[in-house]
Amino acid sequence: MTEIIPCASEMSYHIPMIIFDRIGRERRTVELMIRLYCRDHHRPSDGLCPECDALFAYANKRLELCPHERKPTCSKCPIHCYRPEMRLRVKEVMRYSGPRMLLRHPVLAVMHSIDGMRGKV
Repeated sequence: MTEIIPCASEMSYHIPMIIFDRIGRERRTVELMIRLYCRDHHRPSDGLCPECDALFAYANKRLELCPHERKPTCSKCPIHCYRPEMRLRVKEVMRYSGPRMLLRHPVLAVMHSIDGMRGKV
């Protein structure tokens, strides 16, 4: 009996939609970075400490209100919508978590780097 092997066009591959959703991907990346930072610096019993939870809520609100159709990374954005103190906090989180993301969440880390290389709006 001959085994039938499907051709590539008949095979379905599951690609997570987060790969294509720029805002969703950035939201997930920021969430994971804040969680990593909070866990290692504030050691909450579960979830996020109040300070990091507020930072995550603020970052989410900024992402929801982003006026760009093709959102750049925040560092490449011509509009800085973060308040100065929140921007400093996010930078601190990213400096700590960024290198660690390569080991813990390599796909998101690489996608974030690629997004950053795409340049300004």
